[in-house]
Amino acid sequence: MGVRVTVATYAEDPVLRAGIAHQLRPRPEVELVAPGEENRAAVTLVVVDQIGDDTVRLLRRLRHGKASRTALVVGRFEPPALRTAIECGVAAVIRRAEATGDRLVSVITAVSKGEGVLPGDVLGQLLDHVGQLSRSSLDPGGVALSTLSARETDVLRLVSEGFDTNEIAGKLSYSERTIKNVLSEINARLRLRNRAHAVGYAMRSGLL
Repeated sequence: MGVRVTVATYAEDPVLRAGIAHQLRPRPEVELVAPGEENRAAVTLVVVDQIGDDTVRLLRRLRHGKASRTALVVGRFEPPALRTAIECGVAAVIRRAEATGDRLVSVITAVSKGEGVLPGDVLGQLLDHVGQLSRSSLDPGGVALSTLSARETDVLRLVSEGFDTNEIAGKLSYSERTIKNVLSEINARLRLRNRAHAVGYAMRSGLL
């Protein structure tokens, strides 16, 4: 057994918090941190029925207050609210109806490794949104679009097809670290926010 992932939970009511704790407490892969020790957590689960103003304020506070990566478990959402949540630094989104113990542990593990996890239809919505943005919004600093290398194009293509870092590394015969470095270099060069933004940029620019 490897190192357990430390997890903090925030819920809008005690029933939701108790439900998540019931799912995670028996799992050997994770350790739920005690109230008051949230700064020890590698991953923070925010559990809400829907994304409202209070949720957005909490996500912004978490983004600026600690190094933990955030996953959102949500009952229902509208695309604009979801985009706001992702802009607040949410690394993963899980529908509450799909939040089984196995699914939660899988997402927590992925997020702790730096992965992002979104339902397929949600990723599609985000890519559509990015495709509708003006070029100035996509590239606010006015950076000229650099041609992607063959390796960068291959990585982005596989990201757009829904493969995670480990799967992309296997398909391209690179290490996971190399894949992460490629994505980091793309985001830094083009001043992009995340994987979905990078894929949308490349698709809009005719590179995919």
